[in-house]
Amino acid sequence: MNRTSSQRAARRWLSLPSSSWKRRPERVGGLGDWVAACQGVCPPRQFERARVVVFAGDHGVARQGVSAYPAEVTAQMVANFVAGGAAVNTLARLADATVRVVDIAVDGDTDPAVSGYKVRRASGSIDREDALSEAEVHTALAVGRAIADEEIDAGADLLIAGDMGIGNTTPATVLIATLTDTEPVLAMGRGTGVDDAGWMRKAAVVRDAMWRARPHRHDPVALLRTVGGADFAAVTGYLAQAAARRTPVILDGVVITAAAVLAEMLAPGAKAWWVAGHRSTEPAHQLALTKLGLEPLLDMSMRLGEGSGALTALPVLRAAVGALGEMSTFDEAGVSTADAAH
Repeated sequence: MNRTSSQRAARRWLSLPSSSWKRRPERVGGLGDWVAACQGVCPPRQFERARVVVFAGDHGVARQGVSAYPAEVTAQMVANFVAGGAAVNTLARLADATVRVVDIAVDGDTDPAVSGYKVRRASGSIDREDALSEAEVHTALAVGRAIADEEIDAGADLLIAGDMGIGNTTPATVLIATLTDTEPVLAMGRGTGVDDAGWMRKAAVVRDAMWRARPHRHDPVALLRTVGGADFAAVTGYLAQAAARRTPVILDGVVITAAAVLAEMLAPGAKAWWVAGHRSTEPAHQLALTKLGLEPLLDMSMRLGEGSGALTALPVLRAAVGALGEMSTFDEAGVSTADAAH
């Protein structure tokens, strides 16, 4: 497909972004069309201020031995993000994006510069107690919306949500398995790399938490309160608000995509503003992508989180914008066409 025909397709979609781009035979061209639809202009503008927000939070289930790392790692990694030494910082520099980290529910003290929106210290152990109180879940949703507004008002034209929290693949799996009616063992992965004993402990936690979640499977706010967490609720609000503000988002791995499923329940149609950056090694991630009807741009067996998969996919999205907006048409390049030959 040459640029002219791709631009015509994009113009037909300017009123509403659509996931139908993924069914087009040329995905890079279709991505450019999607960006044009999001921006409401054709050809689309290249992204000038891509912004990653890493939502950090601890989870009580970490005490049940579901992770290969201790909960203290979360606060340590937040400090690493602030210092610019984490994987997400490196990938952001390569992809011409910037990083912000926000302590939503870290079980420890963090730099005051990142803890202004802190909801609580760690969310509850969801296999035996609610993750949040009623007030806390609404506070966390509002925090996510406020963060999205801050970034967009500051000029962000593309958003990415990243996650950091020991044990956070467990609530992500619970949420996705509950919403897709999937058996725990079919939805579970190894997270940070737990051994067989850790995997069995995780299976028991997921099973018990799904039993607690079942009565709330049609209520996204109740799910966040009972088996989610403050970080999940904040990401949910962030993704829903990005769509309300007509700002495109690249989704990351299983944690962010679990929140995306809930955001789509809260704000039906929000997924039109999102593209899936990659497919992680977690089985629940594919379940969530299927439920959202999104096809990932990359499949590289990544599982780090932090927004790393979305950042790795960002150059592909930039390439699609460049191909649609900057390539010469056949006429401009003096290339013969079938019409010209006749």
